[in-house]
Amino acid sequence: QVQLVESGGGLVQAGGSLRLSCAASGRTFSTYTMGWFRQAPGKEREFVGGISWNSGSITYADSVKGRFTISRDNSRDNFKNTVYLQMNSLKPEDTAVYYCAAKGGRVIATMPHGYDYWGQGTQVTVSS
Repeated sequence: QVQLVESGGGLVQAGGSLRLSCAASGRTFSTYTMGWFRQAPGKEREFVGGISWNSGSITYADSVKGRFTISRDNSRDNFKNTVYLQMNSLKPEDTAVYYCAAKGGRVIATMPHGYDYWGQGTQVTVSS
């Protein structure tokens, strides 16, 4: 069982940056593949990016490639258990609720149904 809590959302002007965090509980966090998704009003939840358990594989949606960076900290010593989404050069079309998700296995899934656990989401609003 993994519990996920996102933070770091907010209001930012176009061209600005935000860093989202997803804190995970559970001793097995380091074994999970993590994903970031977003959902804008009236739209389906879409894949933003994902990172494998050891950060050896990272994948991004074309719409965010070159602007967003995913990283994770599996440090058990200080119980970090956190995955990050650094978002630069933000655009109004990036406005959405952002969710982190966790799954077992080593393949980064790009569809929401591929993930077992979800956070509650954090709102990101980019003004023009």
